[in-house]
Amino acid sequence: MKESSKVVEICFGSGWMDRTVNPVQAPAFLNGSVFYGCPSPILRWAHPKCRSCFGKRLELTRRRLFAARGARLYLRGDLVAVDRVKKSSIEYETGYLCEGKSENFPHIQTLKNFPKEELSGKVVMVRFDSSILLGEKLDKNSLAVSNALFTVQYLLATAEKVILVSDWKREVSSKLLDSQSVSDILSSLLRRKVVSLKCLSCGVPFKRELLEEADIFLLENLSGFRKEVANCPEFSELLSSEVDVFVNDSFSLSHRVLASTVGISRFSPACVAGFQFEESLRELKRVLNTDKRPYIAIIGGANIHGKAAALKRLVSECDGVVFVGMMSLQIMHALEYSIPSTLLEPGSSDAAVEVIQSARYRKIPIITPKDFWCINDSPGYQIEVIPAHRLGEGWVPVDLGPRSLDEMDSLLSSCKKVIWIGPVKFKSSHSSICTDGASQVAQIVDRLAQRNCEIAVVGNKACSAMIKESRSSASCSVIENASVVWEVLKGRKLPGLLALDRAFPFKIDWRMAYRNPAQPLVVDIGSGNGLFLFGMASRRKDQNFLGLEVNKKLVRRCLDGVHQSGIPNGFFIATNATSTFRSIVSSYPGEVVLVSIQVIEKLPFCQPVKSSVS
Repeated sequence: MKESSKVVEICFGSGWMDRTVNPVQAPAFLNGSVFYGCPSPILRWAHPKCRSCFGKRLELTRRRLFAARGARLYLRGDLVAVDRVKKSSIEYETGYLCEGKSENFPHIQTLKNFPKEELSGKVVMVRFDSSILLGEKLDKNSLAVSNALFTVQYLLATAEKVILVSDWKREVSSKLLDSQSVSDILSSLLRRKVVSLKCLSCGVPFKRELLEEADIFLLENLSGFRKEVANCPEFSELLSSEVDVFVNDSFSLSHRVLASTVGISRFSPACVAGFQFEESLRELKRVLNTDKRPYIAIIGGANIHGKAAALKRLVSECDGVVFVGMMSLQIMHALEYSIPSTLLEPGSSDAAVEVIQSARYRKIPIITPKDFWCINDSPGYQIEVIPAHRLGEGWVPVDLGPRSLDEMDSLLSSCKKVIWIGPVKFKSSHSSICTDGASQVAQIVDRLAQRNCEIAVVGNKACSAMIKESRSSASCSVIENASVVWEVLKGRKLPGLLALDRAFPFKIDWRMAYRNPAQPLVVDIGSGNGLFLFGMASRRKDQNFLGLEVNKKLVRRCLDGVHQSGIPNGFFIATNATSTFRSIVSSYPGEVVLVSIQVIEKLPFCQPVKSSVS
């Protein structure tokens, strides 16, 4: 949308016409962040006494609305207009009406697609992932490190000031890490001076005057603040002081509700995903994709009770499941193997039975280890390969045996997709004994990757083994933080993801939508059956009219009406405007002159307001 000094009138009304209305949840919608970037309006909420400031204009609008009741909707249009609307209607029905198909993964606003001009002269806060940039073994050539650094470097080139914030371990490799030490590390990575700011502990919002001495700053370690974990509103507001744009680049924490990832979004005008966040989300979607068959899951780790819902989902989607690690012992116990009680997790029995029943219902195989590398309790800790049925005879498993690995290799040989999630080894005080089950599993998976099998590896230990043993150039999806994946598999949403601004998922061709897309635009949010827009479009040929409505059936009818009437200046989009308004309107080539919002009649905030567009 072009820069303009004109005033955009945002009118709230109800009962304007006899039509189906989509009540807008105003407290969630009517905040600065929704209109941020359109471009950067400053909303001045009018007191009821101030309604007369443009009462004549509002009254004129109301009269037109009521007059539109009798408007003939099906007007004759030229063939060019009909053809134009027909094509765009088909496009919207096949694409735009499908928006919001996945609620767990909404279409979010990303830094890559955020207008650069909206970053110019702004203060941007980046919530970076300390596990990536402050890790003990930092690989500058890794994709994660490159993306994390590029987020900051991109902002340094486009924004005025950049503020970094994160949490980190107080001690890494016997070296104490205070804010100054971390600033030095980041300075060396970015090759720019990073200045440490100490303002959070004082509880006083920092002022822009403090940002004059440098271009990039680091706030204090968030791990020292309880209010961070508690998602305290006051602390969130303190974090957002003087911040114009918030960038979340810490995807590994998206399953948690933190002040620095979720709470801050309430106070930031714009909240977008950084390059590393966006790439990690893309990897997660690849991991969860089930298009290729046969699809086998290798599942390790522990806590079967807490992961029961996720396991049942995997069983419902896979063509076979291979259990390793502590998880396998719980399944084996439910299959009536003799397992020492010291190796069983409390409450695991019922969960294991449910998983087995789900697999049997789908008639898919459940594979458990046939043998183990074990140690006994005798002096010297003798290590030996023990069959699964002899585990109860004083032997403690520490790793997978050769027969188990051979069976796994045979089962996976014909797979088109494999997901490996969780560690292979077992919990044991003797786990340091030199066995290489994880390495051999990684070799099996790597050979599959060379045969064009789609590979997904989840969890720190599984990823480490895969990186160490990989000999092929074939790429695989890697997510080191398994907690995020487990949460999604359980059917839960990611708070850190949902806190970000939404983006309309499709590129709008305004030339297809309107005969003249340069004309001023009037937007009706909650357009219902479209009577208002049809009436206005037939009267004002010098303006374009856009209806945003969450009800897809109503939008389809409105598009049919536009198609049949051949109206050249009316169009409708099925979307939740509370989250996509900015991304839709900001791409419009002309000026936005009026926004009308349908709300419930008795809401006290149903007053007209003005928004100055700078």
